[in-house]
Amino acid sequence: MSEPSEEMIELWSRVFGMAREGRTETLAAYVDAGIAANLTNDRGDTLVMLAAYHGHADTVKALLERGADPNRLNDKGQSPLAGAVFKNEPGVVKALLDGGADPAAGTPSAVEAARMFGNTELLTLLQP
Repeated sequence: MSEPSEEMIELWSRVFGMAREGRTETLAAYVDAGIAANLTNDRGDTLVMLAAYHGHADTVKALLERGADPNRLNDKGQSPLAGAVFKNEPGVVKALLDGGADPAAGTPSAVEAARMFGNTELLTLLQP
């Protein structure tokens, strides 16, 4: 497999920035134009992971609507849902759950993270 060009690396860097910044419409347009909804960075973080961790529920929803996997773990075995719990982002937690995220996925799982931080609000959301 050949190494990606500098142009592709720069494009991917901009796209990951859009996910972190919650630039939903622009990011959605890039995905609609062919950027992979499950694109990962060098740490295995997907666009969904970055949007979730930075509290952008609308961006998470847009990515999930375009086929992003809500349960894809990064290289550390962390799920987007656990990241949203860690950052105490109830709106993102709801968006991920609505999109099929598994509260038991990853290490620690979202449920384990909510328990660890004593976050009863999110723990309630995560219970079936």
